[in-house]
Amino acid sequence: MFEELEEVKKECLNCKKCLLANTRTNVVFSDGIPNSNLVLVGEAPGYWEDQKGLPFVGKAGQLLDKIFECVGFSRKKDVYICNTIKCRPPENRNPLPEEKEACRCYLERQLEILKPKIILVCGSVALNSLLPSAAGITRVRGKWFDGPNGAKMMPIFHPSYLLRNDSREKGSPKWLTWQDIKEVRRVYDEICR
Repeated sequence: MFEELEEVKKECLNCKKCLLANTRTNVVFSDGIPNSNLVLVGEAPGYWEDQKGLPFVGKAGQLLDKIFECVGFSRKKDVYICNTIKCRPPENRNPLPEEKEACRCYLERQLEILKPKIILVCGSVALNSLLPSAAGITRVRGKWFDGPNGAKMMPIFHPSYLLRNDSREKGSPKWLTWQDIKEVRRVYDEICR
């Protein structure tokens, strides 16, 4: 598994399939531990991710780590993290359709190699890439969908959205995310142990 992922990563690091190759500082391929249990697919690298070459390392990444820790997950032991887009779009704009298409093969190959049992679909860009016919993230977050290779997929709010919505009241995005991550933990314990 590790060797296959390294081959895909090498190819991705040299990618020039779209114009994002001209503006990136680093390709952001993945972080965490490659495993067949739990994969989080995010949207696209932001400024700090582009600088460091790793996904979810800014404030949103720090919040994501706390969310995982609340239910006993760690990116270093339990979660493989990747994005739909491997290069930062300028000004953190949403990726263009041709940029998503250029990166699609890398994400598909990552998921094919890992064959995860659970995929967390993090944010609307990831949702539109992995479940294009699904309703918006607000309507489908917290629901289970069938994914590739028999995986269970759950859309969740992106941590950057949670940073902009600070309330923890019942029904708020943070409260809903807490419900979602507890459900992910429950299902993980059921099918991955």
